[in-house]
Amino acid sequence: MTSSFSRRLLTATRYALFEQGRNRFALGLLLIFVPLWYYLVLLLTRGTTLDFKYWATGAMLHVDGGNLSLLTAGLNAITLIVGFMFFAAVGKGMQFDRRLVLSGYPQVVLILGKLLALLLVTALISLYASLVLFAFWQHGYPASLPLIWLGFWCSALIYGGLGLLLGVLVTNELAGFFLVIMVSLFDTFIQNPVGNPVGNQPILKEFPSFGAMQLDVAGGWPNPVPWEYFGLSMVWFAGFALLGLIIFWWRTRARSVRTLPLTAPAPTVSNRPNLNVSGTVSSEIP
Repeated sequence: MTSSFSRRLLTATRYALFEQGRNRFALGLLLIFVPLWYYLVLLLTRGTTLDFKYWATGAMLHVDGGNLSLLTAGLNAITLIVGFMFFAAVGKGMQFDRRLVLSGYPQVVLILGKLLALLLVTALISLYASLVLFAFWQHGYPASLPLIWLGFWCSALIYGGLGLLLGVLVTNELAGFFLVIMVSLFDTFIQNPVGNPVGNQPILKEFPSFGAMQLDVAGGWPNPVPWEYFGLSMVWFAGFALLGLIIFWWRTRARSVRTLPLTAPAPTVSNRPNLNVSGTVSSEIP
């Protein structure tokens, strides 16, 4: 039974990964948009200095504005692409998933498969964005590239969960796409003091990318690791993903399927007249 569960989970995960791989538009955006976005942001902010409040210690950091903007640009690119990928995949696959459940495929396996695919895809996308950022980093190297990857992964998980939630809630593809864009722009834009003149305010803690941004700053410059903000990011991810998966379970459940008893009564010969395919009535008993 355990091997059967593992085999089904592997199939569900592979199918979810295949759905993400079919989204060539999103993959093209990832390969082209991320480095182009880094280049343009760096072109506008190179040589500036910024004061950034690091909430884990309460200190005001005096950092390179170009590098700080690279971090927020990475968050912006990742959240847009991942949110779009999971919104599109979940929305398009909803009917197929429901048919699988009606055919007897366990819902819990489908849900676990989507979660595993979300973890794998977001980890790989975050790794790619971190490596590209490393190439653009100014004046040396980031203090900890793995910590920058962790911050990117947190934001990717959060917006993957948001995309999943929108995929089961919003049926209009254009509306869902714009919702992802607007939430991502609003959330990541205000994290950077360059774009937000009233940055470094406590209200930033109420936004999804706040914890990821603090982790990225800890990776960019030598600072204590803010594990409490990692936990905050996981809360955002869990909230979006759980709500989306609960709605997914509700919308794909097999409401009209009735299980027949194992010992069904033997068919009896009826004396009632039969109805032919042609619609004529026959009194002959088979």
